[in-house]
Amino acid sequence: MKHIYKNSTKTQIFTSISYTGCGENMNTLQVISLTLLSVLAASAQVIMPGRCPQTGVQEDFDTARYLGKWLEIQRLPHTFQRGECCTATYSLQSPGVVGVLNSELLSDDTISSINGSATAKDPSEPAKLQVSFFENAPPAPYWVLSTDYDNYSLVYSCTDLGVLHFDFAWILSREPTLSEETLEELHGILSSMGVSVHKLLITDQSEATCSSMSL
Repeated sequence: MKHIYKNSTKTQIFTSISYTGCGENMNTLQVISLTLLSVLAASAQVIMPGRCPQTGVQEDFDTARYLGKWLEIQRLPHTFQRGECCTATYSLQSPGVVGVLNSELLSDDTISSINGSATAKDPSEPAKLQVSFFENAPPAPYWVLSTDYDNYSLVYSCTDLGVLHFDFAWILSREPTLSEETLEELHGILSSMGVSVHKLLITDQSEATCSSMSL
């Protein structure tokens, strides 16, 4: 079993476009937006019109209780994650900084892992984390919308381009499965935000597939 630590292949899209509301600049923006839409739709990104939705997050978020290993149950499709048996392990790296280790089993039976770190930009909103995997890349939002710490977590991220945005969502569990009741509840939260729940992918966490992840 090969275990590969990658520092450049799992990338997220952090794009900003400066524009004005009329004239040639707006026409240029429309062309750019349509081009982005076509390219990213082909790569299975979930693209929605308008700006990122406003949403609440987990109240009184307790970072210490959130630490440890989480297994991915469902996710929205995106370009930087292709495998199965996906896990996220969080540890206290230093005061105020959470270490992140994401791993997945690729189709060639290799384990791909990437390390990062997460911090809360505003200490008064600890559930709104910013995650970084690359030194020179801007961080990505990692918002914990809902969690009971012991069973499930619903995580949302969004990249805002003004006229459109990219949705990212993950449903995590401490165990390889979640109850249908819990899934329906979490789907309801996403649906209320306008997230395309029908596009969620189911991650294989079966023992037959994922046994090598624990070696």
